[in-house]
Amino acid sequence: MEAIILAGGFGTRLQELVSDVPKSMALINQRPFLEYLFDDLITQGVEKVVLAVGYKHEIISGHFGERYKSLPIQYTVETEPLGTGGGIRLALWKISGLRALVMNGDSLFRLDYRAMMEFHLRKKADATIALRKLKDTGRYGRVSVNRIRRVTGFEEKGLSAGPGYINGGVYIIEKYFLMEPEFRGRFSMEKDCFEKYFTNSKLFGFPAEGYFLDIGIPDDYLKAQHEFAAFNH
Repeated sequence: MEAIILAGGFGTRLQELVSDVPKSMALINQRPFLEYLFDDLITQGVEKVVLAVGYKHEIISGHFGERYKSLPIQYTVETEPLGTGGGIRLALWKISGLRALVMNGDSLFRLDYRAMMEFHLRKKADATIALRKLKDTGRYGRVSVNRIRRVTGFEEKGLSAGPGYINGGVYIIEKYFLMEPEFRGRFSMEKDCFEKYFTNSKLFGFPAEGYFLDIGIPDDYLKAQHEFAAFNH
């Protein structure tokens, strides 16, 4: 397996706690957040990672270089913001296989990547979204699936209170899926691809129950300082 991590975020909501570094480099117990993601990838047999970077990318490449432990690292640098979709599309050019595991550099969702890949291949999916069940989906929005786990709809955050599945921010994406002419330049993977084309694409959801935390807001960044202690390698 090869992975892409979107690590170009500004971290504007974390400025009071984390300044002058990309959000993915925010320190959790004196370790950059990315190290926890890398450790998880190594444990599950991922063989290469491509970091899609932009804002202050020199801090990331200066810290990690071309390898973290046994994991080779390559970089794609956005000279201007490309959105999540554009960032993934650019990074896919450095993936040697037919598909990539994709995740955000500011959230940790501990799930079985091999099981997700097996599901993706069995469904012959264009893309698969890892889904996390929450008691209240209001902050994140909601993803609906049918009995065979095919995605049937998306609801905006704030409109979807109560229990349901959220987009966990981990995807498996076939290279060909983003090579269509409409996916050029800056675009959102979630809004301009998944939500716009799910009815015409083979888009599936993979429910998983693993630990989930997004450090994008101060409360959850502080929460990570305590909870991630169990993940130190």
